[in-house]
Amino acid sequence: MDDRDSTAGLCAQCTHCRPVHSARGSTFYRCERAESDPAFVRYPRLPVIRCAGFVRTGSPAVTLASTR
Repeated sequence: MDDRDSTAGLCAQCTHCRPVHSARGSTFYRCERAESDPAFVRYPRLPVIRCAGFVRTGSPAVTLASTR
C-alpha cells in the first residue's frame, strides 16, 4: 500500500498518479498523463471527482486497437 490520501479523490486510486512530497511536509499529486497529453493538468485541483484518463491502480492495461 502506498501513501496516497483518500481526500485526493480519483487520483488516490489512479495508476497515473505520483505523490510528490515537499521538504515542508506537503504532499502534491502529480498526473503522469500530463507529460504526454496536454489535456491533463500536471497537478490537478483536488479532489478529482471525474477524469477521462482514470485507470484504477492494479487494473489490467487497456489497449485500444484497430480491428482493420
